[in-house]
Amino acid sequence: MQHDGSTTRPPRSPGASASTLLYARPGIVVTGERFTVGRNSWRVADITQLWSARGPHDRLALRAVAVSAALIGGVGVLLGFTGGLQRLTAAAYLTLGAVGLLPLLLVLVGDRFRPPAHELWGRVGGAEVLLFSSDDARQFGQVARALQRAREGVRHGGWADPPAAEPWRPTR
Repeated sequence: MQHDGSTTRPPRSPGASASTLLYARPGIVVTGERFTVGRNSWRVADITQLWSARGPHDRLALRAVAVSAALIGGVGVLLGFTGGLQRLTAAAYLTLGAVGLLPLLLVLVGDRFRPPAHELWGRVGGAEVLLFSSDDARQFGQVARALQRAREGVRHGGWADPPAAEPWRPTR
């Protein structure tokens, strides 16, 4: 049980708008009334804006890029001051150019194996709040769509069932 009375399980009362379950996975529940992620829970009606962003890049990859760029720049400056650039062959210049692309290669490899997380942000009570973050693009999309549907349900007056219609029968 959360401090505000919410749980990570959706309510079970039939007929209530809160029982409209839009998304449920371990630790993440989106109903017509509440959005719950882990221990955090918000009323859907309190979330006034939604937007998505990408999280920061992996720290290890950023450090590797910074160190390699600094070393390559240092070697270039050292060769320039010592006059070594004038004595280099064409093959050495090509090698230096290839090594100069190492930071770019590290960025691409780092983003491939440890991509930035997808983040879902919202405005709750006038403050910007990180509502949800995931490395899985599919899960992120499902949660974002479910929360958007919940907000539309709140905006349009709830999740009442449509009126029942009689089945169509052909005239004979």
